[in-house]
Amino acid sequence: MSSAIELIVDGFTRLKDQQSLEALRMHRRRLAADLKARTGFDCRSSIVQIEQDIAAIEAGLQTLSGPIGG
Repeated sequence: MSSAIELIVDGFTRLKDQQSLEALRMHRRRLAADLKARTGFDCRSSIVQIEQDIAAIEAGLQTLSGPIGG
C-alpha cells in the first residue's frame, strides 16, 4: 500500500506541479530541523519518517526535471 506522501507526490508529479513539490519539501525540511532541535523527547522515528518523505519528494522532483544532460 502506498504511503500518503507517495500519493501526494504522485499527484503533484502528474500535474507537473514542481512549485508545490518544492514547498512540500521545504516544509518537511523545516519540520525535521525542528524535531532534531527538540530536547527531552525521542523523535528519532518521526525524523526517519520525515527523511523518507523528503526522499520521495525529491524522487518526484527528479522525475519532473527529466534526465540530466538529456
